[in-house]
Amino acid sequence: AANPPATAAVEPHAELRDQQRTLLAGIVRRDGEWVLGMGGKIAGETTSAARVLALIMQAAELHERNGMPVRLMYSDALKDAAHAEAQADGKDFEQFRQALATELKAGNA
Repeated sequence: AANPPATAAVEPHAELRDQQRTLLAGIVRRDGEWVLGMGGKIAGETTSAARVLALIMQAAELHERNGMPVRLMYSDALKDAAHAEAQADGKDFEQFRQALATELKAGNA
């Protein structure tokens, strides 16, 4: 008999909430992939912890700049994976974030 498919464990790793505690964005890990959700929809899936963490931080900054105070919380596991990934690429995480922001601006131009 065939084995039934295992249900994928979903581990929550980050939440971005507004002052009313409404969930604006989140990151979960599922089947070894980091999944970024925004506005109730999946915004992207990637093996890159650094990319999803940088993206949710950018979303938080955008809300703050637009006068909406938000609270971003994320796990040590996500932070550690993101920082290790950036270091493997020869950057610190802040440099990775800035490079990604520049890349996104260029793509959105």
